[in-house]
Amino acid sequence: MVVLSHFNQPIVSRAAARNHHKDADGKISVKFGVLFNDDQCANLFEALVGTLKAAKRKKIITFEGELLLQGVHDNVDVILLQD
Repeated sequence: MVVLSHFNQPIVSRAAARNHHKDADGKISVKFGVLFNDDQCANLFEALVGTLKAAKRKKIITFEGELLLQGVHDNVDVILLQD
């Protein structure tokens, strides 16, 4: 899975490889709370929320809403749109 490792081999990929599931359409997704609490993701990107927002804008991932906040949105799926 990708998210933007300075825009090549990403964080969502790494966390998703450990914690992902596939939705009804077969797309890989991971819960925001899992990403937020993943130590390796935290070490790679201090600004995870901004990184995810930028990836959504570039149509690499999608999620419900405009902004994800820890606690409130822990159960929101972050879905990979492209490899």
